[in-house]
Amino acid sequence: MSYELDIMGIRKEFPILTQEVYGKPLIYLDNAATTQKPLPVLRKIEEVYSTINANIHRGVHRLSQLATESHEEARRTVQHFINAQHPHEIIFTRGTTEAINLVASSFCRSKCKAGDEIILTAMEHHANIVPWQLQRDICGIEIKVAPITDNSEIRLEDIEELISSKTKLIALTHVSNVLGTVNPIDAVIRLAHNYNIPVLIDAAQSVQHFDIDVQALDCDFLVFSGHKMYAPVGIGVLYGKESFLDALPPYQGGGEMIQHVSFEKTIFNSLPFKFEAGTPDYVGSTTLGEAIRYIKSKGLDNIRQYEEHLLYYATVKLEAIEGLQIIGQARNKSSILSFVVDQIHPYDMGMLLDHLGIALRTGHHCAQPLLDALGFESVLRASFAFYNTEEEIDALAEGIEKVRKMF
Repeated sequence: MSYELDIMGIRKEFPILTQEVYGKPLIYLDNAATTQKPLPVLRKIEEVYSTINANIHRGVHRLSQLATESHEEARRTVQHFINAQHPHEIIFTRGTTEAINLVASSFCRSKCKAGDEIILTAMEHHANIVPWQLQRDICGIEIKVAPITDNSEIRLEDIEELISSKTKLIALTHVSNVLGTVNPIDAVIRLAHNYNIPVLIDAAQSVQHFDIDVQALDCDFLVFSGHKMYAPVGIGVLYGKESFLDALPPYQGGGEMIQHVSFEKTIFNSLPFKFEAGTPDYVGSTTLGEAIRYIKSKGLDNIRQYEEHLLYYATVKLEAIEGLQIIGQARNKSSILSFVVDQIHPYDMGMLLDHLGIALRTGHHCAQPLLDALGFESVLRASFAFYNTEEEIDALAEGIEKVRKMF
């Protein structure tokens, strides 16, 4: 393996990993749901509240100026992290879900009419399904769904077959939160742009695992959450090309997003503030910036290579277990491994593994249409981060075998 990471040193930077669950060392394998937080991020939260806590953009006093500088520096940090052209193309949201709702609401309100079409894929998270359904009910758009293959992949020809003169946008996940499939978003974007169709990329399961360059991809919108990349909950990002963000109406109204208000008319603020109504989560943005610096200090290339090794190691280990079926056989996968075990309900397996100190996810993973298509109501999911180890995967395999023998 060519990565250069001090895994044991990294683990010491995550205090929660030292605790025990039911008298067993915690083995945290639910990173696709949320990641744990390293000491630099935890310290940054305390630092902001202890030294510069003040409402931003509105105060002339010193604390407000410092908090404002910290918030806007975080915006620039995100800009450089995904290589956006301008800092004002970075909109802070509460997370991926709000970012998609923002685009769905503003885009459909200004760009769509009854009968216009949005294309999704069969592997989308509910956060990239339900907002479009809400807009279907409001403005009469239609939703088309590209299927997945038996290998849990999408095909460009299936997407192209769905495109019509009424197609207004394609929205798809970069990495499936159930299958681990890494979709060929660069090819999808090129295809869509051949028809002058914009593309939204859900990067909630990718931006923490490998490099993303929005200018090289030429995507029109990209969304992700802080809490899945070692930052706190409640902060997320919408990237949008300046031309689109300028043209879209605001998603919410209130303070901050205005330039002038009268009872007769409101003039909206410039980007990015037009889409950031109310008091921004400047603590969240500042600590998101700190999380990005932490990730970059380890090297995304190193992280990607090590997590690919963990996925391969876990796949080999779990495939050797009798009666275990891995869900998702794409050729290009990220560090997510979903599975079922014959005759054992995923909830029962998850509960019993929890008593061995092993934290997995069970259920439909907010992807019920996908699981319905695959013929499952519920599956187990192990998802890996760069603080996980081969030894933890060994313990997972041993735990599954132990539970299997109980049944």
